[in-house]
Amino acid sequence: MASLTETHIENRERIQPNDTNNHGSAHGGKIMHWMDEVGAMSAMRHAGETCVTAHVGDLDFKRPVPGGDTCVIGAYAYATGRTSIRVRIRAFHEDPTTGDRERTTDAYFVFVAVDADGAPTPVPDLAVDTERGEELRAAALADEPRG
Repeated sequence: MASLTETHIENRERIQPNDTNNHGSAHGGKIMHWMDEVGAMSAMRHAGETCVTAHVGDLDFKRPVPGGDTCVIGAYAYATGRTSIRVRIRAFHEDPTTGDRERTTDAYFVFVAVDADGAPTPVPDLAVDTERGEELRAAALADEPRG
């Protein structure tokens, strides 16, 4: 079991020509794929088990990620159910030469922990043991989609 801050995962993908759409920016499906992978890693870090995607909520593309830039995906677990883990995932485009970032995509995913047979398995409660963890959880809960 990891604390909230220990579930934070960040990954980078360079937007290559085969990652782009006909507008020269990252294809939305690629970004969704990367978000799903990073979100699952965050959930697994907490659960200590394999986690599979159960729900994607409010996946909002706010602006494109230009080809040649870097797509940074950040995720952290912020709440748990009996077998589920809710993960906030955000994507940014980052200029590879300066490191300047701009948020491009927000999403909330739910993952379910599964055992070796693929059956849902219980997850531990998520510990929030730092002020930063409290801030991250509060932000995720405040912005979480309702309904």
